Amino acid sequence: MAFPIPIDEEIALDLQTAVRGRRAVKHFDPQHAITEQEIQEIMSLVLLSPTAFNIQHWRFVLVRDPALREAIRAVSWMQAQITEASLLVIVCADIGAWKKEPHRYWRNADPDTRDGIVEAITEYYNGREQVQRDEAMRSCGIAAQTMMLAAHAAGYDSCPMDLADFEAVAQLIHLPPDHAIGLFVVLGKGRQEPRPRGGQLSFDEVVLIDRF
Repeated sequence: MAFPIPIDEEIALDLQTAVRGRRAVKHFDPQHAITEQEIQEIMSLVLLSPTAFNIQHWRFVLVRDPALREAIRAVSWMQAQITEASLLVIVCADIGAWKKEPHRYWRNADPDTRDGIVEAITEYYNGREQVQRDEAMRSCGIAAQTMMLAAHAAGYDSCPMDLADFEAVAQLIHLPPDHAIGLFVVLGKGRQEPRPRGGQLSFDEVVLIDRF
């Protein structure tokens, strides 16, 4: 699988290898810095993640300020990777994205297609607050997985994170009131091998055919 990140062929992993090799890393080299080009390339791939109706609910706060990261760590169970990792990304969702000039999500489509989809967006989301939030959270999760796989293909480790007082974090980053935090993702160079996998449930327990 080709990635536009300018890296050695040995690191340019196929998708299966990336999925198997991606692990949640807890300890990062605090001296390592991700270059701006690498961040741009990884985030460009993240922006290709799918969303319902192409609404692109996600908003990504790249936290660079060391003092802000310390403050976020203080309300996030003092998890070391928040300050040690090269980059902290707060994956947020614009809950009301569905109604914010929805024609722009389909600006490249022909007018009939665009108008039909915009009508469907309004019909599906209008007055359904739980659906609005659920869909935005799903989009955050998909984007976070894309980010971790893209980072892994670029030779970086990652960790998806919660265990935070998201209300406190929202205040620290001035999150708009119609937005919500989905999760954190940290990226960087791991300085310890990840623990062995804790134990996967059996295929038959989690993969069902037609019904429970």
